[in-house]
Amino acid sequence: MMSSFIIKDKIKFAIVGCGHIGKRHAEMIRRNGETELVALCDIKPKSELGLENSTEPFFNSIEELFNSNVNFDVLNVCTPNGLHAKHCIMALEKGKHVVCEKPMALSKKDAEAIIYKSLQVSRHVFLVMQNRYSPPSVWIKNVVDSKLLGEIFFVQVNCFWNRDSNYYKKQDWKGSLSLDGGTLFTQFSHFIDILYWLFGDIKDIKATFADCNHQNLTEFEDTGIVNFSFINGGIGCLQYSTAVWEKNLESSIIIIGSKGSVKIGGQYMNEVEFCNIENYKMPELAPCNPANDYGSYKGSAANHHYVIENVVDTLKGRTTVNTNALEGLKVVDIIERIYEQRPPHVLKKLPWFKF
Repeated sequence: MMSSFIIKDKIKFAIVGCGHIGKRHAEMIRRNGETELVALCDIKPKSELGLENSTEPFFNSIEELFNSNVNFDVLNVCTPNGLHAKHCIMALEKGKHVVCEKPMALSKKDAEAIIYKSLQVSRHVFLVMQNRYSPPSVWIKNVVDSKLLGEIFFVQVNCFWNRDSNYYKKQDWKGSLSLDGGTLFTQFSHFIDILYWLFGDIKDIKATFADCNHQNLTEFEDTGIVNFSFINGGIGCLQYSTAVWEKNLESSIIIIGSKGSVKIGGQYMNEVEFCNIENYKMPELAPCNPANDYGSYKGSAANHHYVIENVVDTLKGRTTVNTNALEGLKVVDIIERIYEQRPPHVLKKLPWFKF
């Protein structure tokens, strides 16, 4: 879907949700010579968010932002997961393009509603799936698409991170079923995106879940093992946990094909650790960006500037959307199908969650 117009001037952005990720978006927009940050919005006061020195107009509700006289082209939605669909649709109804942090929504139904509205109003929805931009991801995408690995036999994804009480804090949205949704939505949806991006949809899902040490931190599992088959052939598994002690252990993908095998590993899937492909010499890759550092914990690679660049290039008619809304929908759909097997005993209500 292309816009019916091309933006020639600087592209104006507003951000709703000014936590760690929202502030990362703000910094990337400020650094880009073709963009301008014109508004910030969050229900918390600027002093609590550490935004005392920001000069952009600040609003305490999305309604207040839309009712103001601030003019902008794109709204970056960096609010809690459970509010993404609502805020995206509100922005689209106001004629704004949208950049939506992962996940797109917490249900396929809500993701479909975003897509329907975007088509209705002819506006773009850009999804943030930052792992696609890392040099190992770009390289392995070309390897898979070129059939260098031959027939895909087996794929294993491991995501073992530390998310403890420094991350899941009382009175915060993280950890709640209604606004967080689960470990796969908040922590690892971009790794499911890589699976889908490389190999397509999955079927025959069988999953086991456990809550190892988050009984007093979250309303859902912290660990899971998911087995599946790819519709395009081959089998796979996803093993994940946020119960790792003290610091992240690894994010990795192993691919075994008829003509070769590859492992991409490291803490953030940032290193090609093994490559053995028939009649193929691996090129030297550019270095990865460092991980997002949030003080007491770390996230995935800091690739948000690539997302902003894609928004600019798309709205100026130079290219198309890198991660489109249909791909975001599929990630939500896959997670929803995995979570259909989540039993009641790993879902609970913690009394200190108040929203």
